[in-house]
Amino acid sequence: MGRHFEVRAAAMQKTANAKAKVYSRYSKEILVAAKTGDTNPDMNQALKKAIERAKANDVPANVIKRAIDKAKSSADESFNSARYEGFGNSGSTIIIDCLTDNANRTIADLRACFNKAHAKLGVANSVSFGYEHLGVIVIKYEDEEAMMDALLEAGVELNDIEVEDGYMTITTDPTVLDDAKVVIDQLIPGVKYEVFEDRMVANDTVSLEGEDKVLFKRLVTLLDDVDDVQQVYHNVDNLDD
Repeated sequence: MGRHFEVRAAAMQKTANAKAKVYSRYSKEILVAAKTGDTNPDMNQALKKAIERAKANDVPANVIKRAIDKAKSSADESFNSARYEGFGNSGSTIIIDCLTDNANRTIADLRACFNKAHAKLGVANSVSFGYEHLGVIVIKYEDEEAMMDALLEAGVELNDIEVEDGYMTITTDPTVLDDAKVVIDQLIPGVKYEVFEDRMVANDTVSLEGEDKVLFKRLVTLLDDVDDVQQVYHNVDNLDD
């Protein structure tokens, strides 16, 4: 199994808590896009793409509407993106992407998580150089040739296509992720997206055992409870075993 299968397997675990986190993540992205442009998605490409990605990740229409309505209101909320990087034991690394309206609060919350897990925050680019920024799509589909032909004919540059256990993982440059979705929707009307996101994928992974694994899992769990955290990426390939 390739690393993209590991990406797909991890991303497809959908608990109630994970869904709530997804809803919160896309609500913030929609809110930010709507507040920095027009609240009409037909007049705001960034908002339109944020809504499309939210829909592809099963965010309900009422959640999307609430985020846009919030942007229309007089609520004085402003979020900024921030990336933090860090180290666990035995070669484990982690990247945390945040949207925050209070950077001091966010870094304090993250430090608390790292301290409780005996991990260490790093400086910018101390970890991310070992990751690749990819657009990742996972769907239940097996015709690799048909997919490749359709995407290439539309001028969508592919990184890789992998089929495993009836699921296809497509990786692209993140800038053409939305273009790839247009092609896939035409090729497979009504397709359900198991994963549709841009993410950081580690070039090399590590397996953790014993206390190292327990501590790293604690770190990921604690970070998941921080409201400002949007996405967490890491290089541990057996965290859910």
